[in-house]
Amino acid sequence: MSKSVARLKSMKKVADKIDHSSKLRTNIPAGMAAAGPPLGPMLGQRNINIATFCKDFNERTANIKPGIPLPTRVKVNADRSYQLTIHQPPASYFLMQAAGVNRGAMNSGNEICGKITLKHLYEIAKIKQQDPPLEWRSLKEICTMLIATARTCGIQIVEKLDAKEYGEFLAERKQVVEEQKKMLQEKREAKMLRTA
Repeated sequence: MSKSVARLKSMKKVADKIDHSSKLRTNIPAGMAAAGPPLGPMLGQRNINIATFCKDFNERTANIKPGIPLPTRVKVNADRSYQLTIHQPPASYFLMQAAGVNRGAMNSGNEICGKITLKHLYEIAKIKQQDPPLEWRSLKEICTMLIATARTCGIQIVEKLDAKEYGEFLAERKQVVEEQKKMLQEKREAKMLRTA
């Protein structure tokens, strides 16, 4: 009986050492961490002091333009302290900024929402190479990843881009986006009427 008790105690020690906490993985706008939803409840579930976290995050992102989405990883320690890792903005954010568009294509693969040059792609790859998950990858691999992301967003990659032609393309695109927004609004209203 004493052997089994000793074995149970040793197993309990091993179980106590196992870290069951999950990492918090979310995007937080730079300089805009707030205690309200959705961030507050996520932090509260992990017993993190919300006010301290928000202050820490906002101080660390003070030099970045407010509102830029930053992928954030938080590992919670047993003593309620945490390790905060802030990555570069998502690749889709950089691609859309370079293309001069606010939203991606609704029908990716069939629709082009913007265009960027190979130089834009290379510059974005150099920025993304600073991210911890990508720092050991070659620029070629990161460029391949960015091409796939651009395709998903509906952004076309071209060798050269004429400013005047692209301005005309963006003006036409703006009308298409307005029509898509109107169509989505009509669908929403129709759905609300059906459920009422």
